[in-house]
Amino acid sequence: MTVEIEHDMKRNASSPIVIGHRGAAGEAPENTLASFRLAAEQGSHMVELDIHLSMDGKLIVCHDDTLDRTTDCSGAIRSLHSDVIREADAGSWFSPAFAGERVPFLEEVYDLLPEDVEINVEVKDSAGALLDEILLDYLRAENRLERTIVSSFDHKLLLRLKQAEPELRIGLLYAADLIHHASYAALLETEVWSLHPHHGLIGAQDAEDAVAAGLHIYPYTSNHPAEWDRLVSIGVTGIITDFPGRLKEYLGRL
Repeated sequence: MTVEIEHDMKRNASSPIVIGHRGAAGEAPENTLASFRLAAEQGSHMVELDIHLSMDGKLIVCHDDTLDRTTDCSGAIRSLHSDVIREADAGSWFSPAFAGERVPFLEEVYDLLPEDVEINVEVKDSAGALLDEILLDYLRAENRLERTIVSSFDHKLLLRLKQAEPELRIGLLYAADLIHHASYAALLETEVWSLHPHHGLIGAQDAEDAVAAGLHIYPYTSNHPAEWDRLVSIGVTGIITDFPGRLKEYLGRL
């Protein structure tokens, strides 16, 4: 084996995975089936999405706690029946080409995506712990735990979920310049799979320490080559982006 080939193999092995933020949110309406489909077509290894609980206990894929910004309807998701939520147009705000896209149920995303595409489920609102058992019951079925990471800014929620289901992989979301990222994860006194810091708030030593501690590092939401250059150089294990196709091409050129 030549030195050049061996070097390329090592570099490819350490290349970060591509994580589509809300699907491919830079090119399709966020958190819709069209966006997740595009992210998969563009080669995403994982997609990130957000969930809330509807009034009738359905797991609804939407970033905000209301429908106001991303649909033609309004109202808080927790106060709406899923039938009402399904009537909303979640695509026209982005482009007429996506008119008629609906706010999906979580199960529809799992059914849509190939099984080799992992899913990062970000819990936005646990609805006072009402969401916990509904989400875990769903993930326990059909080996869904194996392809899922649950993340949240609510770390008490993550600890609660992990204690209820030890096989669940959890990821800590945060937007803080922590003194020692890996040590913070250790404070939970349970197995943490991944750190999800803002991409500008993690440095080379932080990443080195986290990887040494067995943690994956998935910074959010990085959309520009200059940012990708830095993240690759410090050794992150995945990059969350609105443009998974562009990131895939960028990594392919390295």
